[in-house]
Amino acid sequence: MLKGKQKRYLRSKAHSLKPVFQVGKAGVNENLLKQTLDALEARELIKINILQNCFEDKYSVAEELSQGADAEVVQIIGNTIVLYKESVENKKIELP
Repeated sequence: MLKGKQKRYLRSKAHSLKPVFQVGKAGVNENLLKQTLDALEARELIKINILQNCFEDKYSVAEELSQGADAEVVQIIGNTIVLYKESVENKKIELP
């Protein structure tokens, strides 16, 4: 579980990132979860955009992705979700 200071640090890091994935009307599926896991292993911190045609609520999408990828939801702002998961092999981000 991330502490407030760590979340603030990760939010500042994520500010300049571009969204890696988009969730559309198909919602969260196995393929998206696998790709999210791979991206988190490579980058540790990613943004995911939720499109207007997504039928699911942004909070439920964030919950599904974080549980499926065993990651932390750093922030949900507008239609963008920021996820963090510490990488096993490519550790880049040092939390305060």
